[in-house]
Amino acid sequence: MIGILQGTILQRRPPWLLLDVQGVGYEVEMPLSSFYDMPADGSPLRLFTHLAIREDAHLLYGFLNAAERDLFRQLIRVNGIGGKVALACLSGLEEGHLRQALIDGNTRVLTAIPGIGAKTAERMVMELRDKLGDTSPDSSGSSLPGDPRQEAIAALLSLGYRQAEASQAMARLDGGLAVEELIRQGLQILARR
Repeated sequence: MIGILQGTILQRRPPWLLLDVQGVGYEVEMPLSSFYDMPADGSPLRLFTHLAIREDAHLLYGFLNAAERDLFRQLIRVNGIGGKVALACLSGLEEGHLRQALIDGNTRVLTAIPGIGAKTAERMVMELRDKLGDTSPDSSGSSLPGDPRQEAIAALLSLGYRQAEASQAMARLDGGLAVEELIRQGLQILARR
């Protein structure tokens, strides 16, 4: 499997990028949003890649960071979502916003992406919500290990609350509290619902 390519940008034809890696030109399909953050032609570039082998083609997908590639891999595991639709999702929404929409079950945001209907959006949420919940940052944007909010969210998840509920409860609390106090106050907020 090809996991990373590092080379020189030869040509852009969104959604395709031609990357020269030591004399070999790799044609890589990428989210359209990636082209805005890319350096000029002739510049060096490092891509995280996913190789899909089908009967009729070998398709190489490229991403500017590992988080995008990981989310792409989660998306293509959903029944009915292929590489093209997964790229459309990452083209339509920034990786963090797409991840949060899936965790929150926000099908309205998902159906705004071309190619995603109501049933597909619901299936995506149903299959990915719990898988993405452990790796997403909370509403404060911090995902560092040992972060009190993350520890409190993990505790609430272990008690059976959903990721979206736990994150929303933590967003209402002061970030300077100890983990135990965050959990206690978070449970109070959730009990009032």
